[in-house]
Amino acid sequence: MLLPFFQWCETVWLGRFVVESNWLFPLIESIHLLALALLGGSILVVDMRLVGLGLKGREIKEIAREARPYMNAALIGMVVTGVPLFLSEPIKCYYSPAFWVKMWTLAIALIYTYTIRTKTVRMELVRNTARRHLLVGALSIALWFTVASAGRWIGFS
Repeated sequence: MLLPFFQWCETVWLGRFVVESNWLFPLIESIHLLALALLGGSILVVDMRLVGLGLKGREIKEIAREARPYMNAALIGMVVTGVPLFLSEPIKCYYSPAFWVKMWTLAIALIYTYTIRTKTVRMELVRNTARRHLLVGALSIALWFTVASAGRWIGFS
């Protein structure tokens, strides 16, 4: 059903430009990985606090507020670099189970992060318990770890 779209993506000039360049793919991939590191750090610092590991002297809400601009910037960087990476090999992505795992998990992780996790962090003192924090933080770590691992797996499939 989506194969015609992926075949069309194969013809987009940006993907062809990346493929035909000797240095562009590694450069974009490097920036993508730097954005991943920033994203991972900004998410992990909040999630580790949620599960009770690290920065115990600070409120979760405060940590999340400070990490949010870095998380948003990293997500923008990953999308901006991810699109040309995808366009350089759309047919490979179409047939890659790792690509689909990454995309579906990414969608779930984004929705989860901007809804449930954000609500939990903002309502820190109202109705949250240590068990809820642990569950929310652990699930967030699992989702984002899956996104990163599946992304890495694409390169090997």
